[in-house]
Amino acid sequence: MEVKKRDEELIAMVLGDGEPSPQMKRWLDTDTGRRELKSYRKALDMLNELYSDAALAKATRTVYYTSMRSPVGRLFIAATDAGLVRVAFDASETSFVADLRRQLKMNVVKSAEKMAASVSQLEAYFAGKRRAFDIPVDLSQATPFQRSVLMAARSVAPGQVTTYGAIAQRIGQPKASRAVGQALGHNPVPIVIPCHRVVQSGGGLGGYSGGLKIKERLLELEGAYP
Repeated sequence: MEVKKRDEELIAMVLGDGEPSPQMKRWLDTDTGRRELKSYRKALDMLNELYSDAALAKATRTVYYTSMRSPVGRLFIAATDAGLVRVAFDASETSFVADLRRQLKMNVVKSAEKMAASVSQLEAYFAGKRRAFDIPVDLSQATPFQRSVLMAARSVAPGQVTTYGAIAQRIGQPKASRAVGQALGHNPVPIVIPCHRVVQSGGGLGGYSGGLKIKERLLELEGAYP
């Protein structure tokens, strides 16, 4: 029996996709055959365990969310175990949850308790009692370029503003002002990563995912409205 054909038949038999031929039965009665069968079954058991654990881990990944009132309207916020993953302005709960499920491919659970620390820091910020955040942020869905832009924006101090061009310079891509604006427009956690502090070089506000009225209000709260 050819080795390749024997291996294919052995794999099919171990997987339950076929019965052993008379030749295979004779070979399995040898010491070599018994060792090979044991080795294949062990490998299959290891693969089954590996993929079962991976499927379970994926199935049990969860993103938690809640809503809160703020001076700029109702906010929906969400976090994974790794950190804050979404802040959304004036969304409907249905659309916010649907977006989380579609974009993150996780279980979505409403939990004021899980989100309490983030809500507390945001409330303190809006009350003027906190200038910056120490909330962990989950940017695993962002591209490397987006992460570099968002981290640069996060370093802009409260009460200060910078420009899209300055952010482009800071990340070492001085010609990427437009791409910087696009990356900030897709900031998943506005306010906490303060993209509202990035404005146009000519003095204009530029864009903002929550709308320019909210950008103005946030800058006013920080005493940085240009």
